[in-house]
Amino acid sequence: MSTLRGIIFDIDGTLIDSVDAHTRAWVEVFAEFGYHIPYARVRSLIGMGGDTLLPEVIGKQIDSPEGEKISKRREALFAEKYLNDLQPFPKAHELLVRVHSAGLQVIFATSGEPKQAKILLQKLDARKLTNAKTTSGDAEKSKPEPDIILAALRKAHLSATEAVMIGDTPYDIVAAGKANVRTVAVRCGGWKDGDLKGAAAIYDNPSDLLAHFDALRTLLG
Repeated sequence: MSTLRGIIFDIDGTLIDSVDAHTRAWVEVFAEFGYHIPYARVRSLIGMGGDTLLPEVIGKQIDSPEGEKISKRREALFAEKYLNDLQPFPKAHELLVRVHSAGLQVIFATSGEPKQAKILLQKLDARKLTNAKTTSGDAEKSKPEPDIILAALRKAHLSATEAVMIGDTPYDIVAAGKANVRTVAVRCGGWKDGDLKGAAAIYDNPSDLLAHFDALRTLLG
């Protein structure tokens, strides 16, 4: 096994407390277009990109005329109504500093839009800590497909065995697994341990990861 050289972080639900906001935005926009989708149904799919979520929920492709309208409206509503109020989970920034100070690359891989990801990274004060980042603009397909993870590895010049993914959903675990990258999961996105099967370890949140960072580093090599 190669020596660990970088950690790939999901953002939404992992470092930023944003899952409920994303869910509400999708539910509201679906309703605007005549689709009354239960909140719990949408929340269970947050972590996927819109290209996967839309056909899963309403059977529409994101590049269809209606799919494009829904996607653009959701992005606008989220930016107008929710984005500014989002906050990092406690100790998220400190965790990134710890990873960086340990000599590991700090890499971000999110299914979110590039503009949104930029703002969230500003909230994390992560600009000087970031070695590489990938968003929906860097991949043909979003999680749970591996495209975003593979793009992150390429940008960071790492092999799959030199990185680990930290995420909050089963979609992170599946995507990383398809890229042959190990995953560490966090519970702060709202998923139960049984849903996070396949993770090398599970922690509560960034604060818990930070408190056990040395033990985690030993576990991951």
